Amino acid sequence: MTLLYRNGLEGPSDIEGWIGEGPVASRAGADGLVLSSAGGIDDHWTLWAPAEFGDSIRITWEFSPRGEPGLAMLFFGAAGVDGGGIFDEGRAPRDGAYPQYHSGDIRTLHVSYFRRRWEDERAFHTCNLRKSPGFHLVAQGADPLPPVVDARDSFYRIEVVKDAARVSFSIDGLPLFAWTDDEKVGPRIREGRIGFRQMSPLVAAYRNLEVHSL
Repeated sequence: MTLLYRNGLEGPSDIEGWIGEGPVASRAGADGLVLSSAGGIDDHWTLWAPAEFGDSIRITWEFSPRGEPGLAMLFFGAAGVDGGGIFDEGRAPRDGAYPQYHSGDIRTLHVSYFRRRWEDERAFHTCNLRKSPGFHLVAQGADPLPPVVDARDSFYRIEVVKDAARVSFSIDGLPLFAWTDDEKVGPRIREGRIGFRQMSPLVAAYRNLEVHSL
């Protein structure tokens, strides 16, 4: 494997080249970059890394929930439905509202974890993989992350592996799901951007983001 991108995510200066959509608030914590919403309870956001990556990559980062409820997500393989970039001229505006990402003019895979925004999510914890456009739930696994009170500022290592058509997801080395795209719900997701998303009012810390080619 070859390292394509590394970011320690120690403070706001580490995301100066990133592209935010919605009211992203960032600050340096004692042990990582703390992200939250600068808006109200329904003001969510997405934060895109400043690079595009190929079709076979491994993405790893460390995540620590600091304030709940809320939800955390990673977009990957994000590109325009026409094959262009997600920031090409003519794309529909995006400001963090979820339908703009799952049923708009971009195609992407996205895994949601630490799903604590709604009562039913808190009652039964899962990690979900969806394929867009179309909001297709294509894989699901258990979510082992504890609530904030029990996490006690601990970090958990999250890994997404996209090996062409095959996607796997794990937390702290525990495999949670694996899926192979058979293209029954649209063309396979290939190269594109990665981006973090949070649903307000989640507060979470991040560090040690790495992207490797396979």
